[in-house]
Amino acid sequence: LNIKCQALFYRGHWASKIEYALVVAGNVVGLGNVWRFPYLCYKNGGGAFLVPYTVFAVVFGIPLFLLETSMGQYTQGGFITCWRKICPLAQGIGYGFFVMKLYDFCYVLVQVWAMFYLVFSFSAHLPWTSCDNTWNTENCLELQFFISPNITANLTNTTSAATEFWEQRVLQMSSGIEELGSLSWELALCLLASWMFCFFSISKGIRSSGKVAYFTATFPYLMLLILLIRGLTLPGAWDGIYYYLYPDITHLANLKVWIEAGSQVLFSYCLTTGTLNVLSSYNRYNNNCYKDCFWLCLLNSGTSFIAGFVVFSVLGFMAQKQGVTVDVVVDSGPGLAFIAYPQATALMPLPQFWSVCFFLMLVLLTVDTHFVFVESFITTVTDMFPKLFRVPVKRQILVLLVCLSNFCLHLSLVTQGGIYIFQLIDFYGSTRVCPNFMAISECVVVCWVFGADRFVNVIEDMTGSRPSVFFKHCWKYVIPLLSLMSIILYLVDYQHLKVNNVYVYPDWAYALGLTMTLSSVLMVPLWAAGQMFKTPGTFRQVGAQ
Repeated sequence: LNIKCQALFYRGHWASKIEYALVVAGNVVGLGNVWRFPYLCYKNGGGAFLVPYTVFAVVFGIPLFLLETSMGQYTQGGFITCWRKICPLAQGIGYGFFVMKLYDFCYVLVQVWAMFYLVFSFSAHLPWTSCDNTWNTENCLELQFFISPNITANLTNTTSAATEFWEQRVLQMSSGIEELGSLSWELALCLLASWMFCFFSISKGIRSSGKVAYFTATFPYLMLLILLIRGLTLPGAWDGIYYYLYPDITHLANLKVWIEAGSQVLFSYCLTTGTLNVLSSYNRYNNNCYKDCFWLCLLNSGTSFIAGFVVFSVLGFMAQKQGVTVDVVVDSGPGLAFIAYPQATALMPLPQFWSVCFFLMLVLLTVDTHFVFVESFITTVTDMFPKLFRVPVKRQILVLLVCLSNFCLHLSLVTQGGIYIFQLIDFYGSTRVCPNFMAISECVVVCWVFGADRFVNVIEDMTGSRPSVFFKHCWKYVIPLLSLMSIILYLVDYQHLKVNNVYVYPDWAYALGLTMTLSSVLMVPLWAAGQMFKTPGTFRQVGAQ
């Protein structure tokens, strides 16, 4: 009977090392590389951004990646139960991750937008190139205007056809968050498709998600290679590449550039979200996570670097077409993915083909990240209640309930005011202060409570290789110090969120945003205080229980 019970509640492992590598690569190699990294480079002077990014990747990203993956492999638990085994007082870190995951689910909206563009990419006439559509305003300027050799008109109070397609057709933006407006049934269908794909990808746990990753993690690289070759052959491409690689040293004196570089490393490496803990927890105990760390981090940063060539070659092409310099060809931000690139593909021969390639790649990148986020959430809940959910049928019911409930909640994001909600969650929910605070908490608990030398011994026992002393010093001193500095500088220079640098949220929205930030951050001290209050004994005795 005991053998049957153990088999019933068996947690399982990855079917192969390849599946683990593909799922982790699909998770970390996502929007942070193809979307966020290029526009941060663009915003911060091109090649100048590569210097602080490389520094933070070496002293921050790789050490923290090793810490999280090795801890997950050692504890064999979700991002709450793993902290229960390391230090019971620190379970608040796991609950903080739990709250952050709920906010992270909203990034499915980027997948929805990419699917929407993908569908329109099959049109005989790409709708973001002209102003004769029903959604266009009298201020619209067609794409052909921008590539005219004689641009003499006054561009004040004008918008491009691509911008109007994005704002008036895709988002159908209302005047503010107070006016949610009507539901976009087209975006709602894309949202439904996204959550359905997520359900079928993870319904059977790592057995299904590992198989899905063979396609979703590898196919984007084929698309990226195709777009890279095409981008480098465009006229003016090397002007964009020069801007990308040539560092403007003056930007290195700007602390904001360094803060954003650290933020990008956290975002693209998928650190301090609990996801890496969960994925590595399905490894066998003697897996060489030390070697995996270097290869996966190299793959991540390498993909970011290559994606920069893809985007900047296109920006150089657009700059030549418009007769301007690369640094003013387009506004930085999400518009690089949903405004600049659609414009660029429309200027190429076979525009539909290149548009399909780009948005198909974007969809698959978001699919990977999304279903891994949900899988880590499901695994954590299952590990907390193994007798209830570690049964095939009940687990599938749990997955269905999570997907269905989030689909219903996210319908608010595909309304006319949905973009205002999305940007509020993106700005306050799980970015900026939250990851840096969680990084400090992780390092303090592992190095100063569990013990840095003890943790190094654990890694050596699992892998047979003893990590360099460099990693121990990064965990104990460098990462907490850099994270603390990032938090302080962010708070000193804090400014309220604005949409398009124009729309100001009402006071209640800013209060809601700050509540979202505190809802995850306060989990750490509140859990520790609660345990101290209700458990008899000294501090040392409580921490060991």
